[in-house]
Amino acid sequence: MTDRKIIANTLDPEEMRVAILEKGKLVDIFVERMWERQKTGEIYKARVDSVLPGIHAAFVNLGDGRNAFLYLNDAKGINLKPNVEVVVQVVKAARKNKGARVTSRISLPGRYLVLVPDGQETGVSKRIIDEEERKRLRFLAKKLRDEGEGYGVIIRTAAEGVDEETLTHDLHTLVDLWREIRHDAQIQAAPCLIYRDIGLVGRVLRDELTGDVSEIVIDSEEECHKVKDYLNRILEGQEPEVSLYEGSSPIFDFYGIERELETALDRKVWLRSGAYLIIDHTEALTVIDVNTGKYVGDTDLRHTVLDTNLEAADEIARQLRLRAIGGIVVIDFIDMEYEEDRQKLLQRLDEVFQKDRYRARIFGVSQLGLVEITRKRARPDVRSVMTRGCPFCGGYGWVLKEDSVAMHIKRFLRKVSLSNKADAMLLETHSVIAQYIADTYLAVWEEELQRRIFIAAAPEFAWNKYRLDMQGPIDVVERRIEQMEQWEAQIRVYRTASS
Repeated sequence: MTDRKIIANTLDPEEMRVAILEKGKLVDIFVERMWERQKTGEIYKARVDSVLPGIHAAFVNLGDGRNAFLYLNDAKGINLKPNVEVVVQVVKAARKNKGARVTSRISLPGRYLVLVPDGQETGVSKRIIDEEERKRLRFLAKKLRDEGEGYGVIIRTAAEGVDEETLTHDLHTLVDLWREIRHDAQIQAAPCLIYRDIGLVGRVLRDELTGDVSEIVIDSEEECHKVKDYLNRILEGQEPEVSLYEGSSPIFDFYGIERELETALDRKVWLRSGAYLIIDHTEALTVIDVNTGKYVGDTDLRHTVLDTNLEAADEIARQLRLRAIGGIVVIDFIDMEYEEDRQKLLQRLDEVFQKDRYRARIFGVSQLGLVEITRKRARPDVRSVMTRGCPFCGGYGWVLKEDSVAMHIKRFLRKVSLSNKADAMLLETHSVIAQYIADTYLAVWEEELQRRIFIAAAPEFAWNKYRLDMQGPIDVVERRIEQMEQWEAQIRVYRTASS
């Protein structure tokens, strides 16, 4: 049994965080900020803004400032046209430059099953492997569906071993909730929010709480009481230990989670053996490169490569969960000469992804030696939640070299000097660029352009930005420099010795 702990940092209403530890290591992190709540699962009464037959989709107004995307296949039975009102549920939260994706096919998750109003399906989670248990649960699901009012029923993983009475109670709770939602949709005007899912801690407990969770630790007394009440209601005496953290250091520091969160944003991930992974993101997919690094093995090259790839497979599964990476993932494992070794690697990947509640599919080893994986994208990835594009490079991950920026500046100064006969010029630019020009080019430029040139180091400037502050007689420019150095403490002005 895996030793799992759920650690909740809920003291700060501006940002709540819940971490899942397995054997002391961070494997999942959930973050919810007050001003950018997770929208997945929310239900809206929306108004159709436009219908685009060319892409078989419509844009609908949710009332929150950004239109959502609705595939026509997700709105069967509804005559979609501008200004038509439709009840929709968010299935993918807005991310980057994309709006939320919605569907008119509503589903309401409970602890043990999912209710699909107006659905016909009877399903059992694929993560329940035992065939006898699957048959039992499928029979109960069909029985519950037949007794209902035309609802589809999908059995969740947590229902394994659960009796019929408990499942029936869960179904009745969800049916009552759906009736309330349907009533609100009838009386409220579009666009508006009709239903918001339970808070972050409740969602994590509902979706992630399994029998191998040994402890739940929370740093807020109010939230701790809520969790105890919730568990008493749904688990009836079988709940894990729930404790209030009252330590002097922040809860995530105490459990080492803050330190692990920092590494969750690193491009390079070291493995215990000394090998390492390089994780790169693109718009279309995530690319992972496996390298032996400092690992030299104990026997021969074949076993060194296999051992590295197997260790990398374990860590890659953890990193995809931890970073909430979804979509297409391409892994460049170290080349293996023997088919037997490639099969061992694929078997290990199958094993480690069994624990992942977001379905992952492994497509074998390609002719180029790459392993392709698709993983369900269920929430924004950690990088998009915790970081933003670099203000210097615009998100490219690189900036112009100092030489390149300096040459841009020189061409600008030449253009200015040709347009007038000012004796001196004062230019502001980023501190590093200013010092580089002063150390490398300033004297040469003054001689070439026949001007006195003063370079002011402005820390607040972007890397490749610059501005001509003033030009004119030397004494006027120098007075301006005196003012800058007196009143703007962060600015340093570089000049040649002759200045």
